[in-house]
Amino acid sequence: MRHDELGDLIVFLTVAEERSFTRAAARLNTSQSALSQTVRRLEERLGIRLLNRSTRNVSPSEAGEELVATLRPAIADIDAQLAALSRFREKPAGLVRITAGQHAADTILWPAVERILPLYPDIKIELSIDSALTNIVEERFDAGIRLGEQLAKDMIAVRVGPDMRMAVVATPAYLEAHGRPETPNDLTQHSCINIRLPSAGGLYVWEFEKDGHEVNVRVDGQFLVNDMYTNVRAAEAGIGMAITMEDLVRRQLEEGSLKRVLDDWCPPFSGYHIYYPSRRQQSPAFEVLLKTLRHRPNV
Repeated sequence: MRHDELGDLIVFLTVAEERSFTRAAARLNTSQSALSQTVRRLEERLGIRLLNRSTRNVSPSEAGEELVATLRPAIADIDAQLAALSRFREKPAGLVRITAGQHAADTILWPAVERILPLYPDIKIELSIDSALTNIVEERFDAGIRLGEQLAKDMIAVRVGPDMRMAVVATPAYLEAHGRPETPNDLTQHSCINIRLPSAGGLYVWEFEKDGHEVNVRVDGQFLVNDMYTNVRAAEAGIGMAITMEDLVRRQLEEGSLKRVLDDWCPPFSGYHIYYPSRRQQSPAFEVLLKTLRHRPNV
């Protein structure tokens, strides 16, 4: 294969992934017309239409989808091998792209970033904060950080955080006016702050467990949110009861501005893990991040 043919394939893959000549041109730092000519040249050489084009949309044809499925892992492997060559440098270098939710970014990743960047000036870290379950292979991330129960089976997963607990909280004024729930099912009689799930778009079902007995409760209330921090603010405002990560309300519980209920129904669960593709060779820059995350206290 000539070097220009490989370049054409990379252009096609980028356009197919972005489903837009405009976004692909921005990603590759070139013009839309140049990309269009490159893809047309590739299609003419193969004698196959690879992209379906309309005035608004660009999408891979059936043949294009097959080529994308072949190219994506191959290009990812090449990128990983090139990044791995930086081990021959005196100091680790390169870009690490990672995705995490806001809470994981704040509590797990940011402390590691603060330690790494001053020590390794040739390392760059790109963080994408997204609560959805991103496909890190398709989106070309090196890794992601998620809860242990959310991990795909075909990934390597390394624990980077302690066990966690949920907490159901409300203001003292709310509890005085409406009473304290004694069991999870009592929540159906209360105004609760619902959480919109970022991936499926449905509402989070509040999950409880005690003595091996699991109870899932669908709650109702005036306020819905897709952010854990706003969820806590709404509880502090007295809008209703909230379920949240225990550490997000530790200060409020200590100060007494929020009170906890159903504590015995909220057992610990597996905390955050960093996960990444099992077949990909990781760069020295990624190894630095992984080592830093694994050496967190209390993990």
